[in-house]
Amino acid sequence: MTDLAPIMEKTHEWASKYAQKKGFILNPDEEALNMVIEGLSRNKQEHGKQYCPCRLRTGNEDEDRKIICPCIFHHDEIENDGSCHCSLFFKV
Repeated sequence: MTDLAPIMEKTHEWASKYAQKKGFILNPDEEALNMVIEGLSRNKQEHGKQYCPCRLRTGNEDEDRKIICPCIFHHDEIENDGSCHCSLFFKV
């Protein structure tokens, strides 16, 4: 297994840019943020896609495509709950 740190760095950079572009903020709790970034990075490393770590993959490629971060659910979750299910992106 390769070192996860470079993948985590790229994932964090991507998430920051995405949040800024969409008018969100990243989780202000650094520990929680790092846990989500680590989960996304581990999924990228092990499965080739940054699947949301808070959602279960089904093994069905078409279904699982919906949970690649940013997943299809995040806009509604942020609007309705203030953050996405994984607590990566938050409403400003």
